Amino acid sequence: MTSETTMAPPTTMKAAVWNGTEPHIQVETIPTPHPKAGEALVRVRACGVCHTDLHVMKGEVAFPSPAVLGHEISGTIVEFGEGTDDQRGLAVGDRVVGAFIMPCTTCDACLKGRDDLCHNFFNENRLHGTLYDGTSRLARADGSSLAMYSMAGLAEYSVVPIAALALLPDSLPFDAAAILGCALFTAFGAAHRAAALEAGESVVVVATGGVGSSILQVCRAIGADPIIAVDVSDEKLARAAELGAHFTVNSADVDAVATVRELTGGRGVDVAFEALGYPQTFTQAVRMLDEGGRMVAVGIGAGAAKGEVEITPLVRRGQRIIGTFGARTRVDLPAVIALTASGAIDLEGMITRRYALDDADDAYQALMQGAITGRAIVTMND
Repeated sequence: MTSETTMAPPTTMKAAVWNGTEPHIQVETIPTPHPKAGEALVRVRACGVCHTDLHVMKGEVAFPSPAVLGHEISGTIVEFGEGTDDQRGLAVGDRVVGAFIMPCTTCDACLKGRDDLCHNFFNENRLHGTLYDGTSRLARADGSSLAMYSMAGLAEYSVVPIAALALLPDSLPFDAAAILGCALFTAFGAAHRAAALEAGESVVVVATGGVGSSILQVCRAIGADPIIAVDVSDEKLARAAELGAHFTVNSADVDAVATVRELTGGRGVDVAFEALGYPQTFTQAVRMLDEGGRMVAVGIGAGAAKGEVEITPLVRRGQRIIGTFGARTRVDLPAVIALTASGAIDLEGMITRRYALDDADDAYQALMQGAITGRAIVTMND
């Protein structure tokens, strides 16, 4: 592990700001933030383009505005907040990855090791766009506050609670590593934590975008067999096959449930992952289960979206529906990085588009149009 040379941050920086009135973001120059105790300032190298940000931009997930979005980053630590006694093995100049779930470390859930259920993360950050002292680190030049979605990574600099950071080895590509903090992190939590997937179990992944294709790779690393990918895009399905799917099913062309059952000898799969959050794909995934199967719901639904589930088969066949939101940051983020560094994950193969920060809005417009296969990243202006 090496530390990179860092310079003092400038007084201002560029950030992509969502004003809350339409699904667009606009790059502005705002004051560079400063970390407080228990936080680090990271010079952002890249930020992943995630569908959850788009849900916020479209008003499908409630969040205060104006705000800076972006919640999976790679970068270099520039400084620590005054009064930070425990830097958790990190140092200025270290290459790091930041996870979107930023555990406070002190609430009941965090003390039980359930970083994924951190009360303060959901109550402060997700409801109010602040960090754990109830304030944002971001503001416009006029002093008006900007909400932070996670660490507000669509910016040249980002304040991140130290508990959400993990060291990035030199062997992993710096820009592409941004997606370790959400896409791969969420996939790891879904497969290892929620599904408790074992080698030899059969799986289907419904929707093979950035998170879905990450789930495919984690399932492949565990040894799932067969792995079936379901989508409506032949391009995404071709990429899914490259990333480890044994079979691909275009649900726009065939009855996906019937086809998945046919591919599994009429039984259905042990685990179905639903990575889109649409009511129809939620129901579809449940119907693909074998007796005793688990459906793991990963995709965020729009607003109060509901998925219908037939009760009697669920009861008689002993099936389970499990929700999952990311993973356990302090333990699982280093595990995700180690898994990727081992060669089990094709990180570069996941990245299909790169955008400059000035073009960040183009990235989300392409995502809204379904034009991005795999994961796109926004790289910061040099």
